[in-house]
Amino acid sequence: MNSEIREQVRQKYADAITKKTSCCGSSCGCSELEGKAIQAITGDLYDPGQMEGIPADALLSSFGCGNPTALATLSAGETVLDLGSGAGLDVLLSARRVGPTGKAYGLDMTDEMLAEARKNQVKSGLSNAEFLKGHIEELPLADGTIDVIISNCVINLSADKDQVFSEAFRVLKPGGRIAVSDIVVLRELPEKVRTNLTAWAGCVAGALRDTDYRSKLASAGFENIDIELTRTYDFSFDEAKQFCPDLLYSEYEQFNGALASAFVRATKPAVAAGGCCKSCGCGAE
Repeated sequence: MNSEIREQVRQKYADAITKKTSCCGSSCGCSELEGKAIQAITGDLYDPGQMEGIPADALLSSFGCGNPTALATLSAGETVLDLGSGAGLDVLLSARRVGPTGKAYGLDMTDEMLAEARKNQVKSGLSNAEFLKGHIEELPLADGTIDVIISNCVINLSADKDQVFSEAFRVLKPGGRIAVSDIVVLRELPEKVRTNLTAWAGCVAGALRDTDYRSKLASAGFENIDIELTRTYDFSFDEAKQFCPDLLYSEYEQFNGALASAFVRATKPAVAAGGCCKSCGCGAE
């Protein structure tokens, strides 16, 4: 099932970036209802002033459910990693904020997304960004090298979120922080939705309960965990069926109002019990 989910997600976003749209425009080939359902999640997330100097294609190809760069505290000289960086919008915004002494990495598994991101980087003129191919469950970075991890509606797409959080903890420096936008569910979804691959690729089926999100971060070692709901979603029955076409009305009533966007913050402890950081390599317990 994990490999099926990964391939479904990869194919969906490869197709979407090839069509050069976030599927809320007329050229994406999706239905009007599908466009409305997606636009409810992805629309109006970035202030026009924030986009100055950023290629328009980066925004048009954004599939996020929030704006982590507006909510995360980034400082000059820091190193940032964006999990599932897509067309590169949040990476480029972060690179601009950390300045020439900082660095922003973007990680994505989709070749088409990486190619688009690199084109957008060239257009932006930002040299302190780098896009890497890989999976968010297996980060191709050394231990303790990242100050801040961001992500925009991507962690919910993973079939192994415990591994995602474990890897995030590993690559963060002691005292580093995670600041991600994601979809959460406020109550259990119908089983039909949970097992539907289309709904999973649409950021619905794989979303965690807000309480489970908190407990998984804590199990990975994070502290100071905060989950702030930023949007809740109210779909019509027809819009909900874009995520799960065979949804019954009784299941729709269980589904509707259960989805929300959230901004999730947590920190890696600066010092572990015994007075030594967990990733310094000194060997102390």
